[in-house]
Amino acid sequence: MMELLQTPVDQRPQWAALAEHRARLDGVSLRRLFAENPGRASEFTLGVDGLLLDYSKNLIDAEVMGALVDLAYATGVHRRIEAMFEGERINTTEDRAAAHVALRAARDQRMVIDGENVVPRVHHVLDEMGAFATRIRSGAWLGYTGKAIKNVVNIGIGGSDLGPVMAAEALSAYSDPGLNVRFVSNVDGSDIVSALRGLDQSETLYVVVSKTFTTVETLTNARTARRLLVDALGNEDAVRRHFVAVSTNAKQVRHFGIETENMFGFWDWVGGRYSVESAVGLSLMIAIGPENFASMTDGFRAMDTHFREAPLAHNMPVLLALIGLWYNNFHDAQTHAILPYSTYLARFPAYLQQLDMESNGKSVDTEGRLVRVRTGPVVWGEPGTNGQHAFYQLLHQGTHLVPCDFIGFLRPVDGPDEHHDLLMANFFAQTEALAFGRSEEEVAAAGVRADLVPHRSFAGDRPTNTLLAGRLNPFVLGQLVALYEHKVFTQGVLWGINSFDQWGVELGKVLAHRIFDELSQDEPPAPGHDESTNSLVSMYRTAAARRVRPRPGGDRDGAAVR
Repeated sequence: MMELLQTPVDQRPQWAALAEHRARLDGVSLRRLFAENPGRASEFTLGVDGLLLDYSKNLIDAEVMGALVDLAYATGVHRRIEAMFEGERINTTEDRAAAHVALRAARDQRMVIDGENVVPRVHHVLDEMGAFATRIRSGAWLGYTGKAIKNVVNIGIGGSDLGPVMAAEALSAYSDPGLNVRFVSNVDGSDIVSALRGLDQSETLYVVVSKTFTTVETLTNARTARRLLVDALGNEDAVRRHFVAVSTNAKQVRHFGIETENMFGFWDWVGGRYSVESAVGLSLMIAIGPENFASMTDGFRAMDTHFREAPLAHNMPVLLALIGLWYNNFHDAQTHAILPYSTYLARFPAYLQQLDMESNGKSVDTEGRLVRVRTGPVVWGEPGTNGQHAFYQLLHQGTHLVPCDFIGFLRPVDGPDEHHDLLMANFFAQTEALAFGRSEEEVAAAGVRADLVPHRSFAGDRPTNTLLAGRLNPFVLGQLVALYEHKVFTQGVLWGINSFDQWGVELGKVLAHRIFDELSQDEPPAPGHDESTNSLVSMYRTAAARRVRPRPGGDRDGAAVR
């Protein structure tokens, strides 16, 4: 008989076994682990379709990894993987599937959701996107005044922005140099002003991305862009040639002035942060072209296939998830750093920040109980080598244990080879230095003055994963994104939480609507908040009543003073 309630992960015998392994390895250094196992590097390295994971520089041994894999099987990771690919309603709090893997399924594959094979519908939308992107890129689509489109502005927020902007920057070397693709997300008016600066409205296409077409920030920016376009071109009819929508709400799209034949749809079984390869990526497809976009989805599919078919002990996303749990729950590591050694991946840490923290930032399990263990970590990072001159000091000699993922490439996308050689020399040096450090004896033997020896010693034993690919291209980017998607999902299963809802963002939205109304009322609202919020709202209303346009040289009237 199936148990009515899932056993909390920390009450399982496998969890207790891991606690024993943690005690057993306490004080055991990576130097010792490598010395005792000459084949350690090859034992803890896995390659998948040209992407290599070296996880040997972690505070683990074969017994730890065996116990972690046992925990994965005990919590049903293998069954939940299959349930996701079978289209089951694993997003339990919203009673729907989490079927983003269908977005990159091949045409001849099947994925059945609520009795329907959704793959043909997915490819129908992709075909529509491809045809539209080709018209824009070829100059066949003309704006209201008869000019070809040279500028594409994506208007969205959250998953409707972070995925496309990350991928567009990552693959900018593959973009059409004749197209200028920009992104607007923040409701801060400075965002849209700076994004539109210098653009000719008659040559600009706006892609408004909102599933419901009611997202306040997105629609506020879209209305501003619409007003600017109509003012510049002098006719409301211009909207039809300069705006398209990615949405499911045809009524609202039509009301905005966008023709519904220029609306690209997606589905409620696609979460925003899992949607870059859907119609949400239309701006990206326009930038890099349908062929490169298809190559990216091939990379997604390759990692999906591996995730579904590989045994858990040799499954790259599962291994990353288990290693992350090991530090999060048994080493008290509260953050995780993503360190790509590629300028093109500058937005990748921010993208993974949303993917991980919105998915697994939960304190209630799937049974509605408060969780008993720490769940998702704080995710952050910057590209190397810039980060080395900013926060690596803390990674090496600080009091926080920060597990890191280093992401690098054997060949550069562009630029002089000697630059890439120096970049990757730093990459390899950092993982070596973090792992093995430099003992006080080694420092003293180098002739360092005795009083400086403690300052110039490095403890080591700072864990890292190395992800290495041939070159950053669309296929590899798809692999990397899918790798982390599945890692996050696996950790959610391990902790017993739902990685596919995000109720935590709702309360702030509700209160923001209420306060916005209060800020715009003619009469002061009756105090309806705590003393602090009431005071701040009153201060803002007073300032708004005296608001003037900034003087060219700047002004000092914006200071928050009483």
